[in-house]
Amino acid sequence: MKFFIIITLLLSTFASANESSDIQAGIAKEKAEFEQMKQSQMNAFNAYKKALNKEYQSYKDELNKYWKHPELSTKKVWVSYSNDKQSRSTVNFAKENYSVAVIAKNKKDAIQKLAKRIAYVASVNTQEVVKIDALQKNVAKISKEIGGQNTRVDPQPILSELLFKKKPTRKSLQKYVQNVLKEHKLRVNKAKNNKEKVYKIVVQLPKYSKYKRSIVFKDEVAHNSQRFQLPAELLFAIMQTESDFNPFAKSRIPAYGLMQIVPTSAGRDAYRFLYRRKGMPTVTYLYNSKHNIEMGSTYLHILYFSYLRKVKNPISRLYCAIAAYNTGAGNIAWAFTGKYNMTKAAPKINKLTPEEVYEYLLNNLRFDEPKYYLKNVRRRMAIYKKVYNL
Repeated sequence: MKFFIIITLLLSTFASANESSDIQAGIAKEKAEFEQMKQSQMNAFNAYKKALNKEYQSYKDELNKYWKHPELSTKKVWVSYSNDKQSRSTVNFAKENYSVAVIAKNKKDAIQKLAKRIAYVASVNTQEVVKIDALQKNVAKISKEIGGQNTRVDPQPILSELLFKKKPTRKSLQKYVQNVLKEHKLRVNKAKNNKEKVYKIVVQLPKYSKYKRSIVFKDEVAHNSQRFQLPAELLFAIMQTESDFNPFAKSRIPAYGLMQIVPTSAGRDAYRFLYRRKGMPTVTYLYNSKHNIEMGSTYLHILYFSYLRKVKNPISRLYCAIAAYNTGAGNIAWAFTGKYNMTKAAPKINKLTPEEVYEYLLNNLRFDEPKYYLKNVRRRMAIYKKVYNL
């Protein structure tokens, strides 16, 4: 009888060992498949990034033929050229002004070109930019070919709502252009080829332009605030801090759009959360304000409710989430423990008051940028809360 019991136990142990071995093999297989998928995505994105960089460089090389100092868009500056590349508009959202510059043989020719460019920058919307602007058209084409995503950009006003009380008619636009040409000083410099000149006008935008720009996105902010359980003032404050509401923002990282989404980090996390599959957003996808605000809100939700969930006080967790949006959750943990593990950092954070957490982050974050970022976002949150009576 004992013999049969021993045999049964041995067989049971053997079966359990086999079952455990099968489970381990399955886990290893899933892990390998995940790593393979991740690498495949990174390869695809790297190919996309390479194609984009080639396009940007090619475009800049073309600009070099005409301009001494070719300019492209940055985080808080949107730059657009005419198809012949001899007229340029530059909107500086941080300084709240725009300029138009043209290359022309004489003043008469310059005035005609300046008039067209002023009309363009004063009235064009985001959807029209992607259809008209040569660089954005090519970026959208690459995004569609490689990314395979919808490259339609929603038609949001850029400056028209700042400059006009209602949608400008041809007559009101012509009147505006005439007034700009009449009231602003014409600056003249030598062009690159020395046979022509660069004529430039700088126009200051109306007061409170940043606030007025925020109104354009009020409905989307309200929708995503409710959907992702985030304060609306937080979304406004982050948008202003990231891009000053520049819809075509592009940083060196690179990050794109209103809330400056990095496709390979925040973009990938948000994409998986939203679509329940692995993937990354393309540039033109992120230049759609609805997509960008949705993705930025999604990433904040992930930070607040997942990565930082063990921080108990909601205000303390909010401060950590703001800084993490700029520098990553790992760097928040490092500030408190010297290690990139939030599980170990949370107990230390939970011993502090929210104001102590805020001050600790300002003093101990690894880099200066997230310190200024946290300070600016908190200050702007208070402003938007008051402005919108939130």
